[in-house]
Amino acid sequence: MKGLAGIRNTTMASNHRQQKYVVGPAILASAGLLVLGAALTAAVQERHPARSAAANKQPARDAAVPFNPGERLSFRVIWSKFSVNAATIQLAVVERRDFFGRLAWHFRALAQTIDTMHILYPLDDQLDSYTDAAQLNSIQYEMYLHEQGKQQNSSWRLISDGSAAPANVTAARVSPGTRDPIGLLYMLRAADWKSVPQLRAPVFDGKNLYDVVAHLESPSEQATVPAGQFSASKISVRVYDHGQELTSTHFTVWLAQDTTRTPVLVETELPIGTARLEMTAKN
Repeated sequence: MKGLAGIRNTTMASNHRQQKYVVGPAILASAGLLVLGAALTAAVQERHPARSAAANKQPARDAAVPFNPGERLSFRVIWSKFSVNAATIQLAVVERRDFFGRLAWHFRALAQTIDTMHILYPLDDQLDSYTDAAQLNSIQYEMYLHEQGKQQNSSWRLISDGSAAPANVTAARVSPGTRDPIGLLYMLRAADWKSVPQLRAPVFDGKNLYDVVAHLESPSEQATVPAGQFSASKISVRVYDHGQELTSTHFTVWLAQDTTRTPVLVETELPIGTARLEMTAKN
């Protein structure tokens, strides 16, 4: 697996947090495609008991999802403060594959600044999520960041059951049911918002472990984006650190009311500014 360093166990200790916010539309998209965002599962899905090796070999039924391998969604990013196109983002369902003995979805987000923003802040980032096909919790999260002429590659295997770290993998020890930002967005799409109007889950963003709460703010609204006009469910997403809400960080996601529950619009509010992600095409 590319970008994997030597073994390094990382315990997400609450009193040793680093850098709360990362500048750049890729992390904006990742932290909010929820962006820190996506379908949090119902309480019954949050049970993750330790399994024996024999049990792990038993096939698990895939969670019902509204997307398929090969799907690609394209977005433009508009910084509201300047009302200019700042970046493009592409979300892709790369494949459904075996990932070290577990069936997993491979999701990918590509982000690139454009025009004037590229001159001010050149960015060309890739984020990859390997998400368990049955539980929809994160198995591995990878970031390949190329920003302002600097390259940084990082990968984490998310471990929550106390098992030993695999060889040649950076391990992040997290709470059971933890998602990464990209996988979380696809979880938002998989959620049954009519039956469970509020969901919560821990989210690991590559540095910190947060608690995320999403609720159905409006069952039906009109969302107009370059790709068209959609009837959509409005989902509000809030982020908590040690039980305290990050009041300057908030995400709102509009999911199309169709069979694919496509995220057609995402609005983000962060300490560094506000942005609007509008879908431009679906392939």
